[in-house]
Amino acid sequence: MDTPPRLAVDRLLDDRETRIIVCCGAGGVGKTTTAAALGVRAAGRGRKAVVLTIDPARRLAQSMGIDSLDNTPRRVETVGAGDGELHAMMLDMKRTFDEIVEAHADGERARAILANPFYQSLSAGFAGTQEYMAMEKLGQLRARDDWDLIIVDTPPSRSALDFLDAPKRLGSFLDGKFIRVLMAPAKVGGRAGMKFLNVGMSMMTGTLSKLMGASLLKDVQTFVAAMDTMFGGFRTRADATFRLLQAPGTAFLVVAAPEADALREAAYFVERLAAENMPLAGLVLNRVHGSGADQLSAERALAAAENLEEGGIVDQESGKAGLRDSGSEPTEPVETAETTGSAETAQPAPSTRTARTTRTANPPETGSPGTEGDTAVVDRITAGLLRLHAERMQVIAREQRTRDRFTSLHPEVAVAEVAALPGDVHDLAGLRAIGERLAAGVPAGA
Repeated sequence: MDTPPRLAVDRLLDDRETRIIVCCGAGGVGKTTTAAALGVRAAGRGRKAVVLTIDPARRLAQSMGIDSLDNTPRRVETVGAGDGELHAMMLDMKRTFDEIVEAHADGERARAILANPFYQSLSAGFAGTQEYMAMEKLGQLRARDDWDLIIVDTPPSRSALDFLDAPKRLGSFLDGKFIRVLMAPAKVGGRAGMKFLNVGMSMMTGTLSKLMGASLLKDVQTFVAAMDTMFGGFRTRADATFRLLQAPGTAFLVVAAPEADALREAAYFVERLAAENMPLAGLVLNRVHGSGADQLSAERALAAAENLEEGGIVDQESGKAGLRDSGSEPTEPVETAETTGSAETAQPAPSTRTARTTRTANPPETGSPGTEGDTAVVDRITAGLLRLHAERMQVIAREQRTRDRFTSLHPEVAVAEVAALPGDVHDLAGLRAIGERLAAGVPAGA
């Protein structure tokens, strides 16, 4: 299969027209590490970058040497070349919602909203709130114009598509028919209006009281009345940020692991971005396995391990194995180093002879005990290493088949592969190493 185009990460970071990079993908594929590594590399190449993470594990702060991250961008010292700077922050969903209320409501109304029990539940954990607030914070950062590159680590949602869908869903809810119905009693003034709505509203509120509970319904209606002047703004801002994601200067990086589920999710996201006319820069494939000895196949490694474990003879030429120490003389001459010389000077053996190599050690000298036992130990260790190599080659083959399926569906998508690491990235040096591998585009050791 044709090799997909390589994702030129440095070219993307150096392009001053690129103002926003969005790292998206399924949960657990390394979006946070990728976003942080891109930020470190961008600052090292002279960009003024800010990384916005929505990772509850708080690993980003630890890896950047910051005690903690919050809703305010904090500068990462020791990073940057020339005019380059790096700031990092972690989305505080509730605090961002509070900032919206405080910015768009007068003091008394803002205090009423912030104290409302329904608002407190909504701002802390309502479905889609985190994704909506990530979009809000992105819009705020872009409006400040303090940085020439914003890198967004999208929320760890069940589905990568939630980042695009949730803001619209929340905006529709806050500006939808249900909310408008709840607002009707406050909007219709006077006895005439209340008489007109009395029967219908009594039936509706009675039903809602049974479903939601009278206390919750009252909290919702109080919240709605206080938020009346703000509802249109939620949808307006969500739509504005959505258009920002479609505009030139924004680049999406889909992050995945070489696993069937993660690449299936990545394929869905690639198709969705195309449908929404959003610019896709490419695919970052994390945790790719490679080997510096890939010329030794899994099959050959397993065969060699079996020969060692069974005490057989490895046939270097034909792939056949005989028994070592079988007690019978070979029917054909066996050439050894004593008869053929070194590998550099040996002449080709006659065609009637089979060149075979035995694993039998030189006869032990008198007074050197344990040679046979030592050889058996070496054989067991060697067989174990061969089996480990065979397992590694099987993993590599499985990952390659998975990548090939994605590439066959989306051959135009540029790909950067990052090698699987033995442990987590926990400091700036590790992030720089990831950035270098991202720029190289191929896994180290592959």
